Amino acid sequence: MRAIDRFYEVMSQPIAPWSRWVLALAVVPLVLSVLQPLWTIHFEAPQYPEGLDLYVYAYTIEGGNEGNDIHEINVLNHYVGMRPLDAAEFADLDFIPFAIGALALLALRVAAIGDVRSLIDLAVLTAYFGLFSLGRFVYMLYTYGHNLDPKAPIHMDGFMPPLFGSREVGNFVVASYPSPATVLIGLFAVAVMVLAAWHVLRALSGARAAPA
Repeated sequence: MRAIDRFYEVMSQPIAPWSRWVLALAVVPLVLSVLQPLWTIHFEAPQYPEGLDLYVYAYTIEGGNEGNDIHEINVLNHYVGMRPLDAAEFADLDFIPFAIGALALLALRVAAIGDVRSLIDLAVLTAYFGLFSLGRFVYMLYTYGHNLDPKAPIHMDGFMPPLFGSREVGNFVVASYPSPATVLIGLFAVAVMVLAAWHVLRALSGARAAPA
């Protein structure tokens, strides 16, 4: 029982001073991620030797070639029965900028006055945000590839566009990979997870060292 009491005692202690600076600095890439694309989808085909690009941001989508690639992609989508790509269709991702802002504010609060327990809460929320966002993106890819118009000029079976890597879709090779914003969010997440793990291990070590 003494070990358990000691564990909860450590959990309520302020986080280490050096970790406050690390956490505050980790907020910088998190905030900058709003300005960068989260994901890039690249289309290659003989008729498009330079390829077509689609950039997914936290709040919208943009096409390469000064935005013109979205029109070309939508023309191709029409032939296979996929619904047009429209920023409004990606409204499911609108929560991401608000979630990023909330995480940034919570991280700064933990860095200023937080204890070990609040740091762990931040780590849990960060993991949930990452998994939920990725899950929503996978769902959107799935619905785009499976909700095809049966009256389309070219009939295709439902398919799952790639999340990572590349695959052939018709006469196109489609490549999908994370972009700078995902890397920046990942840096923040890694920093939070490492700090939380270090403090938890320290709490467990203190609990084992306490007399029964």
